[in-house]
Amino acid sequence: MDPQRWQAEQFEQNRGHLCAVAQRMLGSPAEADDAVQEAWLRLSRSDAAQIENMRAWLTTVVSRICLDMLRSRQSRHEELVESWADEPVVELYGEGDPEHEALVADSVGVALMVVLDTLAPAERLAFVLHDMFGVPFEEIGPIVDRNASAARQLASRARRRVRGAHAPDAATLGQQRKVVEAFPAASRNGDFDELLAVLDPDVVFRATSGATGPVVAASVRGAEDVATLVLERGTPFAHLGRAAIVNGRPGAMVAFPDRLVSLVAFTIVGDRVTEMDLLVDPVKLQHVRVGGA
Repeated sequence: MDPQRWQAEQFEQNRGHLCAVAQRMLGSPAEADDAVQEAWLRLSRSDAAQIENMRAWLTTVVSRICLDMLRSRQSRHEELVESWADEPVVELYGEGDPEHEALVADSVGVALMVVLDTLAPAERLAFVLHDMFGVPFEEIGPIVDRNASAARQLASRARRRVRGAHAPDAATLGQQRKVVEAFPAASRNGDFDELLAVLDPDVVFRATSGATGPVVAASVRGAEDVATLVLERGTPFAHLGRAAIVNGRPGAMVAFPDRLVSLVAFTIVGDRVTEMDLLVDPVKLQHVRVGGA
């Protein structure tokens, strides 16, 4: 086989893994894509015949690229945690697919990403590579210019910071999904009382419509007012809704065959919705990434 073609095939076989590493490292799909693309450029300039373990080599390269990006971000004091990113990420729930449910359960939620953003770049890298992807400390050490023991200490410090902030387990996700699915069901039926049953009395509704989106109240508080708004504006579209993970939160999406109409992300405490964030900004909806079934 032509060496360049073999090189490209090897890279494509590992692309999904590299994207997962980069996104967990950076928390930004756009930056993750940039990091993976840079890893490809470095591979194309290298002698692939000298690489003994392509997956390990690529993981090291993309990790070093992410580390540089994190350090650059830290020096600019960037704040990337926003209510709606420029490229929202949506993961649809599988239809009874255990493997897909496990994937969703393993996804990095917003709470964990917020904590990861407080870590030093080297701590974040050590934690992500070891705890999320099982990379040995002997391989992590050289990436952060430390020995294996020091890399282990970095991950340990990071682990203490993120303890308690992991993505919800399968049981919690199952409960959240029941709440999410009850919400459009109540809306479809036009059942005010049923909708009130899944809303916290002090629920907060926020909407982002942008310059060209439909006119929606920017903020509404209280179960009765939110339920009224949802029934007035959402009932005609409720039959098109699908439960999903939206930017790491339980949520739903509404889509026509040719375009995405809206995204909603919920904050759920127990069996009640305490916060709703609606996105109907056509500009941001154009850049939504949807995965899953």
